[in-house]
Amino acid sequence: MANILKTWFLVPVIAVAVAGCSSTPEVDHSSRYTLKQDRAPAGDFDVSDLADAEPRYEAPRRAGNKSPYQVWGKSYHVVDTNDGYVERGTASWYGQKFHGHKTSNGEVFNMYSMSAAHKSLRIPSYARVTNLDNGRSVVVRVNDRGPFHGDRLIDLSYAAAKKLGYQSRGTARVEVVAITVKPDGSMFLAGQPYNPNGETVMAKPAVESVAPQEPAAEAARKALFVQLGAFGSPEPANAMLARAQRELDDPVRVRQVSTSNGRFHRVQVGPFVNEDDARYAQNLIESKGFGNSIVLTDTH
Repeated sequence: MANILKTWFLVPVIAVAVAGCSSTPEVDHSSRYTLKQDRAPAGDFDVSDLADAEPRYEAPRRAGNKSPYQVWGKSYHVVDTNDGYVERGTASWYGQKFHGHKTSNGEVFNMYSMSAAHKSLRIPSYARVTNLDNGRSVVVRVNDRGPFHGDRLIDLSYAAAKKLGYQSRGTARVEVVAITVKPDGSMFLAGQPYNPNGETVMAKPAVESVAPQEPAAEAARKALFVQLGAFGSPEPANAMLARAQRELDDPVRVRQVSTSNGRFHRVQVGPFVNEDDARYAQNLIESKGFGNSIVLTDTH
């Protein structure tokens, strides 16, 4: 699991913690941890108002990014860049056992924060994680290494796992999409411009210049859509589509788009003939719980 690299440059790796739920193979960490088995915090921790991690540019660091590195005799590599990273797999979580201890890049793990551990993404970094079974998504800050148990893809903090609704089961099928932040503050998710507040128009709307005699196909091509999300696989896109069709009055579609970073499934509401209509619809859509939407043309 996570938290296995106390610091690559300070001490040797002497023990590894694997998955964050009760099925974790027990390894003696008595010199480092007070608990031998991980567990959830006591009481009912309310995550309803817990905000996602806020992506920001952080200069590359050496701590936690040694590549290759070895755990239990197996070698792992850290990617050169997180750009365009999209992968599906199993997520687990970690909590009380590791709370207050150092992460792989020397920070202190907080099970109540929106953080995560990953074997190959550069750290620190950010990612959007979607539960493929219920369509819920969170944004986490990746600052640790792991999980090193079976085929598990990512370890989320207890708080992030609870936001995704799988803390009781211990694991969930998820999609992980890296959010990359450039030095100028611009962000990218799955190869497209991204704004956590949903305030960015990806392209300058051109529909105002459509002349009355312009062919209908060209006018339709320039129509605007409110995009709810973009996914590397159809399952979370279809889950969001079904939810949007239940809760929204406007038409909803899933559009498949091939980019240099791969093939993506974009959940979009519309079309709308002008920016005012699209913005009005976007406000209504976000009031119904669909955050992080963006307005774009059909050509993007």
